[in-house]
Amino acid sequence: MKVFDHAVVRLLPVVPRGVVRRVAAPYIAGETLGDARRVVAGLTAAGIEATVDVLGEEVTRPDEAEAIARAYHDALEAIEHDGLAANVSVKLTALGAKVDMALCRSLTERVLRDASERGIFVRIDMEDSSMTDDTLELYRALRAGGHGEVGIVLQAALRRTLDDIAALADLRPSVRLCKGIYLEPSSIAFQEPDVIRKSFVACLDALLEAGCRTAIATHDEWLLERSLERVQGLGPDAYEFQMLLGVRIDRGRELAAAGHLLRVYVPYGKRWYEYSLRRLQENPKVAGYVARDMVGRLVPGR
Repeated sequence: MKVFDHAVVRLLPVVPRGVVRRVAAPYIAGETLGDARRVVAGLTAAGIEATVDVLGEEVTRPDEAEAIARAYHDALEAIEHDGLAANVSVKLTALGAKVDMALCRSLTERVLRDASERGIFVRIDMEDSSMTDDTLELYRALRAGGHGEVGIVLQAALRRTLDDIAALADLRPSVRLCKGIYLEPSSIAFQEPDVIRKSFVACLDALLEAGCRTAIATHDEWLLERSLERVQGLGPDAYEFQMLLGVRIDRGRELAAAGHLLRVYVPYGKRWYEYSLRRLQENPKVAGYVARDMVGRLVPGR
C-alpha cells in the first residue's frame, strides 16, 4: 500500500488540473467567497460551526499578502452579515511572513481588530517547523498587545509540543490540537503513527489540565474515542471537535447529534490547485486515499 501511495505522489504534477479539481471538490468550498458562504450556511443550518480559511500560503510579494488580508476582511463582513456560525483561520505565510515579518504582523493585527469589532474569533494556523518559533512568538506578542480572541494550533507529531504547552500555559490559550501533516525529520518529529497518537493524547491531557479551551482536530477513530473519554462531563466552553470539509461527514454528524460542538474547516480560494497538490504531496497516505476514492467515484460499482 505504501508503494502505491508514493507512486501516486510522484504522478501528481502530471495529473490534469480538471481531474485534481474533481477529486478535490468535496474538500474545498470553491474559488469564491460566495462558494464559502453557501457551504458555511449549509453547515450552520445543520447545527455545525465552521472555520473559514482563505487559500494562499507562502505568498512571495507584499501585494499578494495584502490581497489575502482583504479577502479575510471580506470573509469577516460576510460572516457577520449572514449571521453564520463561523470564525476564521489564518496562515502567517499567507499574510507575508516569508516576505516581511513586520508586514505580516501589521496585516494580522488588522484582521484581528476587524474580527474583534464583529465578535468573531481568529485562529492562527501552525505550518511546517520552519514557522513554529515565529508563529508562537507572534502569538505571544499579540496576546501581550491585548488581542484576547485569538487562538493557536499545536501539532502532536512535533517532539517539542508538550514543552510548548507548558510554556504557553500562563496565557490559557485556545488551542487547536492536531496530529500535524507536514513531513518533518525524525530529529524533531515522531514518525510512527502509534507514537503520534500517544503524543496526541498526552498533549490533550496537558491542555485540559492547564484549563485551555481545546479544539480536538482529528478524524482518527481511536483518538476520537480517547478524546470523548477525556471530555466527558466538561462544558461547551472547555472543548470542541474539528474536522475537515468532506471528511468523515457521517461521524461528524454523530458527534454533533450527541451534543458536542463540531466545527468544520472550510477552505476556499483561487489557489485551490496549489493547496490540493501541497496537501497530497505532504502526506502520501492521503494521496493514496484520494486516488482510491477517485477510482471509486469514476468506476461505478467498484
